Amino acid sequence: MPHFTVTGDVDPFLHVSLEKGEKIFCESDAMVMMEDTLRIKGQMRGGLGQALLRRFANDESIFQQEIEAVDGDGDCLLSPALPGGIELLDVSAGAAYTLADGAFVAAESTVDIRSRLNNLGGALFGGTGGFVVMEARGQGKIAVSGFGSIFKLDVEPGKDVVIDNNHAVAWSSTLQYEVGVARSGGGLFGSLVNSMTSGEGLVLKFRGQGSVVVCSRNRELFVGQARRTGSA
Repeated sequence: MPHFTVTGDVDPFLHVSLEKGEKIFCESDAMVMMEDTLRIKGQMRGGLGQALLRRFANDESIFQQEIEAVDGDGDCLLSPALPGGIELLDVSAGAAYTLADGAFVAAESTVDIRSRLNNLGGALFGGTGGFVVMEARGQGKIAVSGFGSIFKLDVEPGKDVVIDNNHAVAWSSTLQYEVGVARSGGGLFGSLVNSMTSGEGLVLKFRGQGSVVVCSRNRELFVGQARRTGSA
């Protein structure tokens, strides 16, 4: 099977080693380098309907890149669109993952990334793909990326975790989650006022058994500051 390795401390590469006949798929323009034994082509995985859903739901490209070891074993280097860390996740029959917008980097060809309906709270308020989110199922490795440093944490029953909406990268599909504002006392109105005055936005509250991947930087905040700086 393809061997995935994250290499480099700052803005790391995803290094993939393929044996002849093996293949992976990755986000469009992710390929940085590949050996001549490999071949790359655009693929509309899952058909037109799934490709369009990926585009509108999770900000992914309609055409993804497929890299296959055709003429022998070979290596390639991949990179996410934004600077930040890369986390490798094991997808299996009991371990599917939901992906936040723009989190997907690459996966083994045995992993299937498809759309599913989001819960109502996430659809209306979360930065998690609107009414449709993308889910990784099947068997194999998947690489996800977040803006800045990246960290994987475990969620256990009775120990709910609250994460800022703009810092969630991927999470176990077994977890239940709801969108809201951080608790600050004073009921719902007090929480809403505190959210506006403190600068904290919406949060995701996870419960159950599973894992959540988070990143250190807020992409939306960074883009907004860059725009204000550029227009000054």
